[in-house]
Amino acid sequence: MPSLYLIPVLLGETEISRVLPAYNHDAVVNIKHFIVEDVRSARRFLKKLEPSINIDELTFFTLNRHTSPNEIASFLNPMKQGFDMGVISEAGCPAIADPGADVVRIAQDRHYKVVPLVGPSSILLSLMSSGFNGQSFAFLGYLPIKPEERTKAIKKIESRIYAENQTQIFIETPYRNGKLIEELMKICQPTTRLCIAADITLETEFIQTRMLREWKGNVPDLDKRPCIFLLYK
Repeated sequence: MPSLYLIPVLLGETEISRVLPAYNHDAVVNIKHFIVEDVRSARRFLKKLEPSINIDELTFFTLNRHTSPNEIASFLNPMKQGFDMGVISEAGCPAIADPGADVVRIAQDRHYKVVPLVGPSSILLSLMSSGFNGQSFAFLGYLPIKPEERTKAIKKIESRIYAENQTQIFIETPYRNGKLIEELMKICQPTTRLCIAADITLETEFIQTRMLREWKGNVPDLDKRPCIFLLYK
């Protein structure tokens, strides 16, 4: 039976050996059909994983938020012919806060074997490093953009921390990182704790937890740096 491999990729410019096991290389080099979020970055990753790979021999199907459900289903046609396939997201692990989940669901419905490979997840790595509750947590993705909705969302997030003892995890467009932190300091209780995790697995990695009042005057330059934010009590 063919398998659908979920292939983690780097979170930035770092050595593959630092974050991906050798087994991933052995599994991926034999795959000829890939479902990817971005063809250019997928090709670049595969070439870095194995320089001798012939990219022109590979088939890529693009899966993003604009891809229709009918089109996604057709991507798995090579598996009907017995071929293994791979799913590659833009960064980190496929199907986690990623459109890859849609194709995995179809593969499960068709009873294909799904094989998750080990690799970096910024969500889990930041949670591990935060000192927050790892038994109960929620990843919320991006917060609303409109000011009123955003304020309401932040207040709701903080209330869940205290009412449900649950860690709240979210992200922001990199150029808005600083503004988000300012909003958190303005809206939330000063003793609520914020963990900022930036550039995870990179040489410039920064992960630190403080009370919101302690972040005032101590926030590093986060402009255009990929970050994960975690709130807890």
